[in-house]
Amino acid sequence: MPGKQHEIRGGLITAVEPRSLAARMGVLPGDVLLRVNGKPVEDVIDVQYYAADYEVVLTLQRNDQEIILNGQRREGQPLGLSFAHPTFDVDIRRCNNLCPFCFVLQMAPRMRRSLYIKDDDYRHSFLFGNYVTLTNLSEHDERRIVEQHLSPLYVSVHATDLDVRRRCLGNPDAPDILEQLNWLAEEGIEVHTQIVMTPGLNDGPHLEKSVHDLAELYPSVQSVSIVPVGLTRYHRYGLRTNTPQEAEVVLDVCHTWQEDFRGRLGVNFVYPTDEWYLVTEHPIPPLDAYDDLDLMANGLGMVRNFLDDWEAARAELVERPQLKRLTLATATLFAPTLARRAAEFALLSGVDVEVVPITNTRLGETITVSGLLMGEDVIAQLSGRDLGDVVVLPRITFDHPDTITLDDRSPLDIARVLGKPVALVDGMGDLVDIICGRPALCFEPVE
Repeated sequence: MPGKQHEIRGGLITAVEPRSLAARMGVLPGDVLLRVNGKPVEDVIDVQYYAADYEVVLTLQRNDQEIILNGQRREGQPLGLSFAHPTFDVDIRRCNNLCPFCFVLQMAPRMRRSLYIKDDDYRHSFLFGNYVTLTNLSEHDERRIVEQHLSPLYVSVHATDLDVRRRCLGNPDAPDILEQLNWLAEEGIEVHTQIVMTPGLNDGPHLEKSVHDLAELYPSVQSVSIVPVGLTRYHRYGLRTNTPQEAEVVLDVCHTWQEDFRGRLGVNFVYPTDEWYLVTEHPIPPLDAYDDLDLMANGLGMVRNFLDDWEAARAELVERPQLKRLTLATATLFAPTLARRAAEFALLSGVDVEVVPITNTRLGETITVSGLLMGEDVIAQLSGRDLGDVVVLPRITFDHPDTITLDDRSPLDIARVLGKPVALVDGMGDLVDIICGRPALCFEPVE
């Protein structure tokens, strides 16, 4: 149909913040935002960029009619719009790679559709810190990154050697990542990178070359996260995970590099994720080892935050507990660390605490982190136990907008099946709130 390719697809507005600029202009939930100051918008990044002016003109679709609203921003006043989806033009940019260690390709069958979507959208990298490969950028995307200064970005490098990286990505046409990172550096874009360290693929001299190549681009390249490969029982490409002995070697060499980079760059620059320390039982680094970088979403510093939270929470254990017994369930990797702190908690509080490691049977025993726990595994492995007054689960297990596990179980589902209240926690301070009767995120086993 003539003109179809030029059709504007706007953003559906779901909420308007009270006393915001949009509220004063008369924007309503259900309106579709088409243009800001005459510019078509394809995502919330465009909205933020084009609406940064003092005077704002919004073109909206309301009840099949196009309307224009004008407004002037007061000092510090937000636009105040929420959208049904952060991107308006397409749902999400799909990945064009076939990484042999891709977690999406290892997902268990018959789970919700969104778990099989391979996200490689640079806009989600800028907005949410998702790691992307930069292998699917168009000229339009490259212009936007520069013009709108989309910084920082989060990039999966895996290897700087072109041939090795192409094997890591399963993509013989992947562009040279060093050329891309040099271009971003010239344009003033900061980048956080990661290397998923896979034995026999990008380890040893390949890892050393990658880390030092990336260090040459500091400070544009701000960090390198070293992440151990995770393989489920559905993995089909013959790879394997790192042994504890190999993890020791990785930690040793990372610490050596950190000492060198600290002297040359003033920062550690290369950061092994928490899993390396837990597997080898090495002490968790202090908070300053992360150089004020917030990389917790990639598994860096979460355990240190937990330990520091416990030190702060100890001082709060002065009230008389209102509960007698708690059951703490977590994934197998973190269970020993949690058990040691739970023993101290029990001694100081007088509350009986049991830590139950939950094995991931759906994805396989090699998947040991709490963010990938299955609700059915929690139910099966806690059923028949003396669970005490409350079952405590990691909040990160339900890290979904609908507060559900990967297998679509809610905390309320689990509470009903187990017949016990289920509380979600981030740290030991939340446990103090629970036993002292203070407000907590708790689900009662009622209809």
